[in-house]
Amino acid sequence: MNTEKRKLNILLLIFTLITSLMNAQNKTELNIKQQSLVKISSSTATGNIEQLKIQLNEGLDNGITINEIKEALVQLYAYCGFPRSLNAITAFKTVLDERKSKGLKDKEGKTIIVENNPPDKYEQGRAVLENLTQTPQSKPAPGFGEFAPRIDTFLKEHLFADIFASDVLSFQQRELVTIAALASMEGVASQLQAHLNMGKNTGITEKQFFQIAEIIQNAGNKNQADGMREIINTIHSK
Repeated sequence: MNTEKRKLNILLLIFTLITSLMNAQNKTELNIKQQSLVKISSSTATGNIEQLKIQLNEGLDNGITINEIKEALVQLYAYCGFPRSLNAITAFKTVLDERKSKGLKDKEGKTIIVENNPPDKYEQGRAVLENLTQTPQSKPAPGFGEFAPRIDTFLKEHLFADIFASDVLSFQQRELVTIAALASMEGVASQLQAHLNMGKNTGITEKQFFQIAEIIQNAGNKNQADGMREIINTIHSK
């Protein structure tokens, strides 16, 4: 009897260890909502509206709220331009209308903050950027900010202050959205590297970065995915 109990205890211990290892493994991978945000962002950045509609439906089915998706699409105008952002928002409205006509009820989610009136909006944005980069930010930003101060103002006051003022998306979610978009676009390697570092500061892991690259490759963008992998390896080697 004692032998049988020992065997049972050993089996239970093995089962517990396996379960713990599986849970630890799952925590290092993008969850299903994060994967959907990446897919939505990538399709928006490349302008693939038909694929985007599929990903929007999938994202809603996976539990992303309407306002979370709205926030992601609004934020993306700062990275891939108004035309792609507006096209994506229009596609999202179409998807929601179609789902409503089918009797599907999607969760609205947290209220989006529209107004943002701090005493000093530039300083608000600079504080956000310092949080993301874990690096002091000079005023104006060296290089481009000194050469074209207005763009530095827009970057701090509008993107990192006005847009980031809404807590519908966390900083980590916003970095996932940004990284997925930049990784899907050509000619923005330096910005992608900067945001990979910011994403790392929000808790995104190297394994999750590689998973983003895999998602982008599966969407038919192998060259861009390979480019992202090269940058990840460069960051890792430092």
